[in-house]
Amino acid sequence: MGATLVTADWCRMMARYNRWQNRAVFEAAGALPLEAREAGRDAFWRSIRGTLSHLLWADHAWMARLDGWDAPDLPLNDSGDFVPDWTELRSKRQITDARISRWTQVLTDGALADDLTWYSAAAERMVTLPRALCVAHMFNHQTHHRGQIHAMLTAAGSDPGPTDLFLLPDLAG
Repeated sequence: MGATLVTADWCRMMARYNRWQNRAVFEAAGALPLEAREAGRDAFWRSIRGTLSHLLWADHAWMARLDGWDAPDLPLNDSGDFVPDWTELRSKRQITDARISRWTQVLTDGALADDLTWYSAAAERMVTLPRALCVAHMFNHQTHHRGQIHAMLTAAGSDPGPTDLFLLPDLAG
């Protein structure tokens, strides 16, 4: 994948898409009783809330590498409990989405052209990859787990609404 496929404009669009989708799943999950959000649903991060917590953890881990944020203080295996309180999780998700959006507003195509090197606990080694690929991974990771959350919400009787990128309300803006 070349860096030219991932542009600063693409990152801004994906930040808007993720913010829109995160709002939708949090709204749908928030309409469920606590027990339904916490119920084990045979997902890797166990529950709806656990998967949402993992997503927040992962965004913080990636943004620590990409923009110097504080890295999460929990290891990956505990990321489902990164923020166990629902109200705090919802608030931190909104703050994180706003911060990612602000980051993309000042992002340039040139900043995506270099490599990123970090120690990966998951790979247990230093990794160097194109920064553009890392950013694409961050956005793709959110979409992947939100798909799982969407399935769990649907099974719980809640409808988070449309997920198709072309339906993004402000796609033209």
